[in-house]
Amino acid sequence: MATAALKRTPLYDAHVAAGARLVPFAGFQMPVSYEGVREEHLAVRSACGVFDVSHMGEIETVGPQAGALLQRLLSNDVSQLEPGGAQYSVLCREDGGILDDLFTYRLGESRYLTVTNAANHDRDYAWFAAHATDFEAEVVDAIGDYAMLAVQGPRARSIVAGLAGGELPPRMQTAELAIAGAETLACGTGYTGEDGVELLLGPGDAPAVWEGLVGAGATPAGLGARDTLRLEVCFHLYGNDMDESRNPVEAGLGWCCKQETDFIGSAAVTEARERGTEQRLAPFVLTGPGIPRPENAVVTGGEEVGTVTSGTLSPSLGVGIGMAYVPIELAEPGTEIEIDVRGKRRPGRIEAKPLYHRKES
Repeated sequence: MATAALKRTPLYDAHVAAGARLVPFAGFQMPVSYEGVREEHLAVRSACGVFDVSHMGEIETVGPQAGALLQRLLSNDVSQLEPGGAQYSVLCREDGGILDDLFTYRLGESRYLTVTNAANHDRDYAWFAAHATDFEAEVVDAIGDYAMLAVQGPRARSIVAGLAGGELPPRMQTAELAIAGAETLACGTGYTGEDGVELLLGPGDAPAVWEGLVGAGATPAGLGARDTLRLEVCFHLYGNDMDESRNPVEAGLGWCCKQETDFIGSAAVTEARERGTEQRLAPFVLTGPGIPRPENAVVTGGEEVGTVTSGTLSPSLGVGIGMAYVPIELAEPGTEIEIDVRGKRRPGRIEAKPLYHRKES
């Protein structure tokens, strides 16, 4: 049976011209690196990187009861989201299983834009649409309307500001303004632990804006650096650190679940809070050599007690780091563990979030 052809973002030609190593990801051909993951990672930590994240999906929700629909669907308190604001939440089944984690931007009094993970977009849109029938709200699949760039790092805002026709929004806020002449929704959000903005704009405008950002000093960065950066600050990756088999409480995402809003799955979240969970997602560092990888076993006392969900060599810290589901009694920072890395037991230690802290200059 023939496999579906991989999709390309509007920046595909720019990636090829820059010598990117392209890999299949969520149905797209995406750049995993250009000069190298470590170089791109450190460029974001020290200056500015720009990522093509146009594979992400978008759902627009509009109408008199748009807010009420999202309040039912999303775990956070959508009623607290002011126009121009941004909010993180999870999308759950009735049993609390996580369908996705999402950012929602309130663009107007009754207009919202939700950004989905690429691999989950079609399922998320179907979920939104199925529940919209009970509300005076329309759900629109807007994935074809936007390209998306993430500009991250201590110099990110100054670089974007030099191309902007207005003031950039603060963190967790949005602004509609021109970037390099293109009409853009600039959002004070990101996935690296650094300051910066995410830019949603028309697909046809993306190549010129990308070129403008790179010309102003932003380093092109691929999916490899995006993964190492987010893991250093313990941001979740859907499909690794959470999925339908996990409750937000055990995934460490209870903070974005406001059970009093009666969102779908709120009863299961309440029960998990009251009863406690058997496992908890915890970050760790290796205290010796080794690079942990997903599905490595967590070991204590010679017994396998948990599973690594994400793992890598931290370019900033110079040690192996990761996150793993472990029994609740082992999830406290300071707990000594071992990680089975390709048959070798590597010593490690549970740590507090985040693993990387910016050194103030």
